[in-house]
Amino acid sequence: MSCVVRTLLFRFVRVKTNSNSKPNDELPVLSVSRKQQQMALEKLEGVIERCRGLPEKEFKEEDHIIFQSASCQCLEEGQATKLLEILQDEKNKDFVICMGWNFVGPIVSCALKDQQETEHKESCLKILNHVVQISNPKELLVGLFEQIEEAVGKYIAKTILLLLQPLQRVLLKMEHKKAYSVGLSLATIHSQLSKLPVPYSNEQRKQDEYGLCKCCTAVTSFIKPFVDEVSHTTESEGNPFRNELKDELLKFCMKSLQYPLLTAQLRPLTEEIEDNSLRTFAAEIVVYLLAMGESLPVLMAHQLLLSRKTLQEIDPLKEDVKYPTDSLASLAYLLFVQHIGIDQFPAIYSPGYLLLFNMEYIAALISKTEESILSKGLELFEHCLLTIEDNHLSHKYLEMKRILSVPQDLVKVMTLCPIEHLRKWSLKIFQQYIDKFDPEGKYKLFRCLFKTSQHAGVQGYVIQNLKNQIDLALKPGNENVWFSGPQLIPLLHSILSLPEGAETDLLQNSDRIMASLNLLRYLVIRDNEWENQTGLWTNLFWIDSFLKPLRTALNMSRAHYEAEMRNKRENQKIKDTAECETQCSLTVGGKKLPKMTTAMQLEVLQSAIYTFDVMESVQARIEELVEAKMKSRAEEKNVASDASLFI
Repeated sequence: MSCVVRTLLFRFVRVKTNSNSKPNDELPVLSVSRKQQQMALEKLEGVIERCRGLPEKEFKEEDHIIFQSASCQCLEEGQATKLLEILQDEKNKDFVICMGWNFVGPIVSCALKDQQETEHKESCLKILNHVVQISNPKELLVGLFEQIEEAVGKYIAKTILLLLQPLQRVLLKMEHKKAYSVGLSLATIHSQLSKLPVPYSNEQRKQDEYGLCKCCTAVTSFIKPFVDEVSHTTESEGNPFRNELKDELLKFCMKSLQYPLLTAQLRPLTEEIEDNSLRTFAAEIVVYLLAMGESLPVLMAHQLLLSRKTLQEIDPLKEDVKYPTDSLASLAYLLFVQHIGIDQFPAIYSPGYLLLFNMEYIAALISKTEESILSKGLELFEHCLLTIEDNHLSHKYLEMKRILSVPQDLVKVMTLCPIEHLRKWSLKIFQQYIDKFDPEGKYKLFRCLFKTSQHAGVQGYVIQNLKNQIDLALKPGNENVWFSGPQLIPLLHSILSLPEGAETDLLQNSDRIMASLNLLRYLVIRDNEWENQTGLWTNLFWIDSFLKPLRTALNMSRAHYEAEMRNKRENQKIKDTAECETQCSLTVGGKKLPKMTTAMQLEVLQSAIYTFDVMESVQARIEELVEAKMKSRAEEKNVASDASLFI
């Protein structure tokens, strides 16, 4: 009888004999007479006696049903010790070899009962060990898989912990399709473990309510003999079994790097954190990768090398399955942040190169919404930047796609992440990233960020950084061609402009506009017209093309908001009910504000007018400075012209 048929028969019998309970639910405590117990044992002994000496193909369906029913009844009635004696009888060995796999389900149900006598539970485990020792491995594998797959909730960890050692013994006994069976076992185990929540805090790890930490510890012991088998044999095309087994183990390691390690907190041990089994699990995974012949530098550079291949050279299915980006990102975090396995990573690579191949992994991590994963991406990014000196990262790195795209991803975290401390952290890293580039790199980065970012706050931040670089370049001994002279003019032209001319929403773009005005005021004050280091005074027409539409936009916006305030004040004089008053709504800067009272709306409108006042004040100051400098320059020219007449 095939394994599939037997599995179906096992399910049929289990449903028939215990239709109101699942295998992992607590079984009811039965009150039975000695006569009933004796009947169950007699049924069991009878079917064994009848089948003794017969070939397996001559077993009847009735024999399977009676054997299954009698075995379950014996276990439920506390007859595990007597059942063990029957199974250990040498005369019954052949029968147990054929039928022993049917014991797995009932034994698991019995062993997992919370209220169970220790002696009875130990007898159940002895039955399981005996069955595993002598039964057919292929058939046992089916029974073990079924129990692991059907476990739910808190029984997932209990079932896995109970069956890992028997499953390991069965797999080690297998001669055919061993690698496939190991892979199927690991896939089944990981699939079940992925249903368990990962403990986040130290307290949760100590409690380990769902048993994930215990399971991870047990799994490392489970796969060790198979890893040893791979490490002790030579890799070659003539040894397909070794290569197949390695591939299956590698899949599990990659899956484990994603779950639970990508989500878990892996801080090193301290006085507060006395034990971190998940960190130990991470260390074991790295050890196993090395033992199987994987090279950490090659793994880390995998995505970088992949990006340099042509589409014809890439097998997407193979690459995605064997080395998933998220798994390698998790490994990068273990290596460069937690320093797990770093002693096996050559210290010959430049900080710039380490940043380059980590960019793919940083991008993968910071694109996630989960706090634990996103924070790992920020931490990895920060650690890579800390190894690079300021102003030493070459502009040539900007030719790499990820070097430019990751800052744009970081901007999304800065502006869209709902978690405040992550937004602040990403802003800090954003500034560190800018600081690392040489002058040409900073110039090209500013130009790219200003064009790609549509967020006024980010644009304002870039403009502030540009102002700092110009200030540095204008100081004696710090001259560079990128933030002074002709190279600077195109960048200033793109910055000192209104996105939509006079119709620009000034409130929505207030951060950008104020930063632009402050930059222009600084340039007018700092750069004398006779020196013209920045090229500002070469042609004043483009300054006027910025200030004139801004003046128009300010007049239009002020008139609109003042009219709105007058309407609100007039409405306030009308005696409405408080309920009606709270139904008012307001749209400012293109965003609809929450419902608020008229007084609150007036306060918001007044705040907008204050913003316009500040803009207008800075603009007026710029115009005064430009006019004064131009007047002074004209007077100097007149004096020079008069002096030439007397020569």
